[in-house]
Amino acid sequence: MNTQKLAELLFPDVNGTPEMLEKRFPERKLPAGAVVTRIGPSPTGFVHLGNLYNAVIGERLAHQSEGIFYLRIEDTDEKRKVDGAVETLISAMQYFGVQFDEGATADGDNGNYAPYRQRQRKEIYHIIAKFLVQQGKAYPCFLTAEEIDAIREEQTKQQENPGIYGKYAEANRNLTLEEIQQKISSGLPWVLRYRAELSDETITVQDAVRGKISMPKNIMDFVLLKSDGIPTYHFAHVVDDHFMRSTHVIRGEEWISSLPMHVELFNTLGWNLPIYCHTATLMKTDDGKKRKLSKRKDPELALAYYQQEGICPEAVWEFLLTLLNSDFEEWRLANPEKDYHEFPYSIEKMSVSGALVDLDKLRDVSKEVISRMPAEKVYSALLDWCRIYQPDFAELLRKYPERSLKALNIGRTGEKRRKDLENWKQACQFLNFWFEETFIQQDAMPEEISESDRKLFFQTYIERYQHSDDSSAWFAKVKEITQELGYAVKPKDFKKHPDQFKGSIIHVTNMLRIALTGRANAPDIWEVSQVLGEEIVLNRLKKFL
Repeated sequence: MNTQKLAELLFPDVNGTPEMLEKRFPERKLPAGAVVTRIGPSPTGFVHLGNLYNAVIGERLAHQSEGIFYLRIEDTDEKRKVDGAVETLISAMQYFGVQFDEGATADGDNGNYAPYRQRQRKEIYHIIAKFLVQQGKAYPCFLTAEEIDAIREEQTKQQENPGIYGKYAEANRNLTLEEIQQKISSGLPWVLRYRAELSDETITVQDAVRGKISMPKNIMDFVLLKSDGIPTYHFAHVVDDHFMRSTHVIRGEEWISSLPMHVELFNTLGWNLPIYCHTATLMKTDDGKKRKLSKRKDPELALAYYQQEGICPEAVWEFLLTLLNSDFEEWRLANPEKDYHEFPYSIEKMSVSGALVDLDKLRDVSKEVISRMPAEKVYSALLDWCRIYQPDFAELLRKYPERSLKALNIGRTGEKRRKDLENWKQACQFLNFWFEETFIQQDAMPEEISESDRKLFFQTYIERYQHSDDSSAWFAKVKEITQELGYAVKPKDFKKHPDQFKGSIIHVTNMLRIALTGRANAPDIWEVSQVLGEEIVLNRLKKFL
């Protein structure tokens, strides 16, 4: 077979060469050890936690080493493509604070290694495909879908590995140039397959996460270009990561089985193999058993879930870092005020077992993260979220900015900070008592206090209330009224001698807290009163007279 003539027959309009591409996309000039990596999501419209999981790894590896992190859109599967999906993906990455140095953007491509969308790189793939044909390493295959199904059926009967290889590939591998020309002239569709050799050898790849991986060498005549001239993932990955000069390829463990094909292509083309990082599958516990997160069953797999619930991006990042490196929590305890970007992330400390997505753990992380935020940042982030998801509450935040900031600042200083807020959705519910428009009494009054005592307490409290009292003077009055009504000022006295008191000061202050906030679990009563203002405080208490 004259492979040069075959290459011209298959790719008559391709004039470029691999050498030209090497000059067009030169080696990057970066510091020694700098990592160049990417995420390569498909524009299916479903942006999932795995996208962000791998983005966190890539961003940390690249930016900790003064390298490059870029976004590549892998849109070779036209059937799965959804209009607007690229914009949705980019918006989600921006929301969660993922910083790309180059790649696809909502306004086009940004960077010297463009285009960053695979369907726009057809010319590049065809140059390399033509080169492989010239080298005798690729051939056109005219197998129909029905013929491939028949081959698979035969292989199943014979208990053989499925695929096109060996004797199952011979008919197309051995076509003459004239036969190929005739089939193309008659309009028969074809795909370009890699010409592999049968072998019982093994390959060994040093995976950055899993260590050495040994597998049988590739024997499959896998597809390089589909019948529409668009590459398969296998071909596009090798070509793109070479010419975009990726040093590390971060992807899920489901791609491990494809390694022999990719190694084969890199070796055949004489290109350096990138460092592979096959990450653990995202798992959850269901009825005491671990299973893979499901798009159909588990809403938490979608990044949109975290946006809709108002889980702040910083909390999601820190939660993912706890999954990625076992020592992150220890680092956070030792560095409570540091930005999580300062954590020395290490890919060697990643687990090879499934990463457990525990929403209870995420809630705890989120409470910690929000408790460390200044009130101004909480107010701004909450307002931004409310504008989209709870516009009515956003109006209240805008209407009462000073009160909102003061309310958010309660318990936000000192060593023991309040951790009432776990996400922005829950924050709206927790903060609704600060505004008359949304105030409701959620909890019932303590049963230990009779209705007559309740009215008497509030009447006396209102008569003696001085809004200008400091915390000590205010509490002295509360204790005074408590004692006058026959309740123990010291809770331990009530525990020791319950027959001598109607109740304790805990019951009294709980009653006052519920009257002012509508709930038993709320910040310090005196601080709440100072933020609400005298008029609101008295109006709320008078309702109980």
